[in-house]
Formats: sequence, C-alpha cells, structure tokens
Amino acid sequence: MSAPAPARRPTPQAGPTARRSSRHDVRTLVWAVLRRPDLWWTALGELRRMTPTLWWRSPPHLPVPDRRLWEFRMVTAYGQPDAAPGRADVVSFLEWCRTASAARSPRPGGHG
Repeated sequence: MSAPAPARRPTPQAGPTARRSSRHDVRTLVWAVLRRPDLWWTALGELRRMTPTLWWRSPPHLPVPDRRLWEFRMVTAYGQPDAAPGRADVVSFLEWCRTASAARSPRPGGHG
C-alpha cells in the first residue's frame, strides 16, 4: 500500500491568463484590504515602501510597485514572476508587516 501523495500548495497560473486577469486580481486584493480596516495603514505603508521615487513622472503615472521589485517578490513567494497573490496571502503578509513593525517600534519610555 503506497502512502498518499503530500499535499502541494497550488501554484498560480502563469502566462497570458495571469496577465489578462491582472485587473481582476488588483480589485480582489484591494477588496481584501478594504474589508480589514485594521490593516489600512499597514497597506499604505507597504505601498509607499514598494513605490518608486517620483512615480508620477513615468507611466502609468500611478503609485504602483516597480515591475522588477514586484516580479522579484512573486518569484520568491510563488516561483513565477507573473504570479498573482491570493487574498489570504495579502492579508497574512500585511498582518506580518504590522507585527514586525510593532516589534521594531521603540516602546514609550524605553531606550530603543
């Protein structure tokens, strides 16, 4: 009797399908963040960190992450540069960012 195959994390779709659905992916992610008001400031902070300096001077004239940085993050997280993170992954990432930021923040009356 053979052992069952280990559960594998589904990989995001790559190729033309992923690129065509990017508008839908953005709406899905924005909606995931909008449903979590406790993560709004964290999400804005992360967007600011990932947005290139002087973003308004080059197309698409929106504060979006640099394409190379975004692709690097997608490769390190999912193994594909054109992957799209799911809602749960975005919420989990923002919760982690908030926790990490709180751990770095100096405590009132402390020395650090």
